[in-house]
Amino acid sequence: MTPVRLAARSARSVALCLPFAGARHALSPARPWRLSVAGTVVAQGAASTVVLPLHGLAPDTEHLFEVEGAAPLPLRTMPCAGLVDIRSHGAVPDAPDTPEAARANADAIARALAATPEGGTLHVPPGRFIAAPVCLRGAMTLQLAEGAVLAAPSSREGWPILPAWRDGGMLGSWEGLPEPCFAAPIHAIGASGLTIAGPGTIDGGGDRGDWWSWPKETRQGARRPRGLHLIDCTDTALIGVTIRNAPSWTIHPQGCRRLTAAALRIEAPHDSPNTDGFNPEMCEDVEIIGTHFSVGDDCIAIKAGKRGPNGEAAHLRPTARISVRHCLMERGHGGVVIGSEMSGGVRDVTVEHCEMRGTDRGLRIKTRRGRGGFVDAIRFHDVSMDGVLTAFAANGHYFCDPDGHAPWVQDRAPAPLGPGTPSVGRIEISDVRITRLAHALGAFLGLAEAPFGPIRLERVEVLSHDPDARPEPPLMAAGIAPLRHAGLLAEHAGLTAPGHAIRSGGLSAAPDTDTTARARESQ
Repeated sequence: MTPVRLAARSARSVALCLPFAGARHALSPARPWRLSVAGTVVAQGAASTVVLPLHGLAPDTEHLFEVEGAAPLPLRTMPCAGLVDIRSHGAVPDAPDTPEAARANADAIARALAATPEGGTLHVPPGRFIAAPVCLRGAMTLQLAEGAVLAAPSSREGWPILPAWRDGGMLGSWEGLPEPCFAAPIHAIGASGLTIAGPGTIDGGGDRGDWWSWPKETRQGARRPRGLHLIDCTDTALIGVTIRNAPSWTIHPQGCRRLTAAALRIEAPHDSPNTDGFNPEMCEDVEIIGTHFSVGDDCIAIKAGKRGPNGEAAHLRPTARISVRHCLMERGHGGVVIGSEMSGGVRDVTVEHCEMRGTDRGLRIKTRRGRGGFVDAIRFHDVSMDGVLTAFAANGHYFCDPDGHAPWVQDRAPAPLGPGTPSVGRIEISDVRITRLAHALGAFLGLAEAPFGPIRLERVEVLSHDPDARPEPPLMAAGIAPLRHAGLLAEHAGLTAPGHAIRSGGLSAAPDTDTTARARESQ
């Protein structure tokens, strides 16, 4: 029988993975389940997703979870050293969105946090609580009840700013470099054993403030805040919470280790600038499971910092052992993206059992000369895509940064090898089904001095093409021809794909107007 897995737990919440054969994010039909304590049913329902969050459980209690078609799973919730309600320290729901009210609620939450014992729970009850940015600590749980919304104010008045450096380490950041940035509405620095659990909501206020009107600029000498910023944290769990309307990246773990994000909902309007969903940067041992994305930029962007303009690298650390499973990615510029900030190196990334709908790219790797670093051991398995523009893209001439269009970045001739030469190694793609493909099955543009690969595609099926697609370049690099219904194209990349034709060196050629022939090529 199917083994049920406990993906994450706290004192009052758990996330359970029900990996039935063939299921990715959704379960169809839904599976009846029940939860019992000492033989008495305390909750029941029907699971429509592979990862099922359950909330409102009794702490430190043995439960039995049963679901049709799977073996029963005994599980014990974590103990709780005490629960503190933010209202008991003066937090007021439904207060006006003013700097004074936001500061008063933030002060009340700080008092409640100070009163929460180690191993305890800070409770946000139902209601909308406008609060200035809150800094959490470790060895605690922030629990947002159903109907609870912890919302950032619309005004930047009095908003704290994180400096670029503290105690020799990167604190504030922007696109992989140390820079002052506004503190996130919810943030934690150096916390160990922090849990944030739902089913309530964190609202970053990007739609109410002016954040989205200056995406690449600074105000008061600082960059935009994230929605949830976790800096140098260890043993963190995010369970069943909704996070929406972030001022910039929604969830940004920076320098974290051992982080689980289970059954989240991450939301932003499709036209909101740089509102990536989940961006682990210079992190190790991260699992993103059962999460639903619908955002204005990349759903998941895996990063490892950026080398400075003069080669500065003291802030860099590697990213390793990232897993993405049973997630649903809707809209967004990319489903799972690696880079372009990858100077510390990204290794051992697994994406499997996921669904992607309407993302510009499925798997995307982007870098350029000057980055240095490496991308290696990438595994992409059992993924369905519908309505993507280009399914697979790897680009060594990504034209980011002010000098991105400079000849030394875009030249296809070999350049001298050095610390700024990026490396893209092993990529394995298997068991992928694609419908309504628009531009190309895959485009792989490596560096002449450092070819990409080996890259291998196996059992990849294109079932249909988007009949309304218009030709567009599949990569953001100079000289790339617009494509429509194209197959696999590779230049300076070691690509093998049994059963698929590969057009080598064709990325900058004139587009093929015979879409029928091209469609056959990609089958």
